[in-house]
Amino acid sequence: MNYIVIDFEFNGAFSKRHHRFFNEIIEFGAVKLDENLNMIDTFSELVSPQISKKLNSHVSQLTHIKMNDLKESNNTFTHVLSKFKKFLGDGMLLSWGNSDVLVLMENCRYFYGEETLPFLKAYCNLQSYCEAALDYHDRSRQMGLSTCAELLGIGFEDDTLHRALTDAELTSLCFQKLYRPELFEKYVDVCDERFYQKITFKNYNIYDLRDPNVNKKEMFFLCDQCGRKAFRRSKWRVKNKTFRAKFRCFRCRREFEGRITVKKCFDSVKMIKRIAEIPDPKHKDKARSRSTENESTQPTVNE
Repeated sequence: MNYIVIDFEFNGAFSKRHHRFFNEIIEFGAVKLDENLNMIDTFSELVSPQISKKLNSHVSQLTHIKMNDLKESNNTFTHVLSKFKKFLGDGMLLSWGNSDVLVLMENCRYFYGEETLPFLKAYCNLQSYCEAALDYHDRSRQMGLSTCAELLGIGFEDDTLHRALTDAELTSLCFQKLYRPELFEKYVDVCDERFYQKITFKNYNIYDLRDPNVNKKEMFFLCDQCGRKAFRRSKWRVKNKTFRAKFRCFRCRREFEGRITVKKCFDSVKMIKRIAEIPDPKHKDKARSRSTENESTQPTVNE
């Protein structure tokens, strides 16, 4: 089994055919690892744009790619993809986050009219895998590739990033350092119908307490000072995409507002809890709001 780590650079283009903006791939980069994770080959190709005649200034500044470079490559997307499929062979595809796979699907849909990637057999989102391997739990944002490399002590130059092959190589080094067979297997997806349903599913927030995906038994708060269960003193209301209610801790003799965000994911429901202090009306200055986060994941309730 070979592992193919990919990265794409793409340009925001407006498609007159579909009357919408489109992420057109302008560079392929990939690293091939053997079953022992040794690097055995690389793939790097620029793609001449066919949808847009202009290169976004931000993309050009970030990647240092010029439109002349793309034109001189004389490579169409279909030509480069044909070469890449040979490079991929029966290998497993890996990428940092699933955005690269979604962009590849978007380009194949545009140029081939295909909704899936028939040459793709197995896939792993290395961003999710590396977060699990490092026990990384920053709920405010996902772990970036450079952050992962820094945590692992992998040296890199900032100005060399944002090129397809360089990013693929850095992703490969992170994978090599964090590879644990038992854990890795849990993050491998077979590219069947369920895989495409999962990767294209758009998470959304739930605002209705009657929704069967809302586990009302989890709609409680523990006091962040003493750890005791607080008593809810008001009905739930929805504001700014969150359920809110007033709570009181009788042991600490304090009141706070409990805020819960319920997010429906493909195969789970995430519940994020926050606590906000209620300002004391006796003081003119508003008490500083502070929050504690507690995210729980529950299985999807079958309707």
